[in-house]
Amino acid sequence: MAQVTLGKTGITVNKNGFGALPIQRISQQDAVYLLHKAFEHGIRFFDTARGYTNSEEKLGVALKGIRKQVFVATKTPSKTAEGFWKDLETSLHLLQTDYIDIYQFHNPDFCPKPGDGSGLYEAMLEAQAQGKIRFIGITNHRLAVAHEAIASGLYATLQFPFSYLSTAKELELVEACAQQKMGFIAMKALAGGLINNSAAAYAYLAQFEHVLPIWGVQRERELDEFLSYIDQPPVLTGELQSVIDKDRQELIGSFCRGCGYCMPCPVGIEINSCARMSLMIRRAPQAAQLTEKAQAMMQKIEDCLHCGKCKAKCPYGLDTPKLLEENYQDYREILAGKVI
Repeated sequence: MAQVTLGKTGITVNKNGFGALPIQRISQQDAVYLLHKAFEHGIRFFDTARGYTNSEEKLGVALKGIRKQVFVATKTPSKTAEGFWKDLETSLHLLQTDYIDIYQFHNPDFCPKPGDGSGLYEAMLEAQAQGKIRFIGITNHRLAVAHEAIASGLYATLQFPFSYLSTAKELELVEACAQQKMGFIAMKALAGGLINNSAAAYAYLAQFEHVLPIWGVQRERELDEFLSYIDQPPVLTGELQSVIDKDRQELIGSFCRGCGYCMPCPVGIEINSCARMSLMIRRAPQAAQLTEKAQAMMQKIEDCLHCGKCKAKCPYGLDTPKLLEENYQDYREILAGKVI
């Protein structure tokens, strides 16, 4: 069983973290079933957030009675100390616990530090002193903020997108965390659904001993795939490397990661779905992308105001309006009969 220790925290778990964002989309009964099955088969790290609607509540129900046997990470998006405390108390209540193992600032556009005027880091320290959190973490999609967090020495963990589609810049973050003995939690290890070979994704990340991937799980078959890797972890064979090389050739570049930080759109365009349609329609079951609902979603691009708000908020610096136009043009051509 491959295990990973998150930096100086001493938290050691198998190399499968449960990403609990997707369980907000299923019933409480189904979510609790998945979470119990994950625990029963060896998963011990569960990641959620205040912003994931009812995810914390479902985790609280599922983990009641086994709380001491697992590690729970959650997040606050608050920009004020007052909001921080409100989020923390709400999370503790919903998770049915009196402490959180790793409490993370959720994708802030700056790196909270003592004395910066926000009061956020001081609130973290006070919560830690009160025993309500064990370790302070930060999540981000911005390279500059991530590097600042690593260099500061203020954080026990960094959560950042990392997969075999990541560039050398993301790899620098992974290596910097190792040098600083800082835990690295890899979100979007399947690149938001663009990677459809979980064995290749697992084998690639297994090369990094200090990296803990969290897999977003919504269906039992998805969970079963990752559970099978606990006892039989995929090895980076030539065959899997060929999968990785092919995907890199097709996907690396200016593609939408689906993070959603461009949202909401003033006219209701589902930007994080529409801006990656050309990729998804070629990598997922095509029929699901051609339904009347999907067509209506894509047609909404015609209402784009070209206001630039999505472009300004993209942590990857993408020209989002241009991506939307390109994806819509491609989509219309496919509807007209273009073979892909």
